[in-house]
Amino acid sequence: MSRPTLLLVHGAWHGSWAFEPLTSILIDRGWTVKTVDLPTVHADDKAMLTLQDDADAVAAAIDSIDGPVVVVAHSYGGVPTTQGATDPKVAHIVYIAAFALDEGESLLGAVGGVAPDWWVIDGPLSTAGNDELPPHTLFFNDMSQDEADRASSRLLSQAVQPFSDTLTQVAWRDRPTTYLITEDDTVFPVVAQEALAARAGSQTARLASSHSPFLSQPDAVADVIEKAAQSVA
Repeated sequence: MSRPTLLLVHGAWHGSWAFEPLTSILIDRGWTVKTVDLPTVHADDKAMLTLQDDADAVAAAIDSIDGPVVVVAHSYGGVPTTQGATDPKVAHIVYIAAFALDEGESLLGAVGGVAPDWWVIDGPLSTAGNDELPPHTLFFNDMSQDEADRASSRLLSQAVQPFSDTLTQVAWRDRPTTYLITEDDTVFPVVAQEALAARAGSQTARLASSHSPFLSQPDAVADVIEKAAQSVA
């Protein structure tokens, strides 16, 4: 089997920009890296879109790659990845503090069925963070204030519908997975991450990091991804 291509899938409100430090490190190590900007965050008509639109974007990105693929999914990005990364060429999935859900489950259900207070919902769209829990605290709590402010300024609104949509396919059932648990995560309790990792039968790695280790500790995240990819190559 040839060396796999790495496909990085961002989380809610984010974009492929969040992977820039990580991408640079992986390319320097000799890996081919692709990213996808999910349409429920980045499309002009995003308010009308669903989870399936994001899953289709992940599937299309995989389809465009020749040879084996390792998909790396962060947070909400784990949901369209689980739904959309069913192509046989997907050889491994790396979940980074991600929702590795099962058939019939939704992200909203996974967080208790009620939107957290820091999901600021305005009709069909949502933004992340409020006065009590700003993005710095939610996502970037192990970064400097300047770095966190720069990242926070790039967050966009996200369609609400995908959070309630349920999965009809489960990519992790048919291929090996790695789950990177972020131990200083404000957003995602460690016990919940551990439960999802165990259910998916994942190999686990752990970092004392915020919800966004690809920004705060990109070398360490690259090590985890590289280990998973080398198991395929």
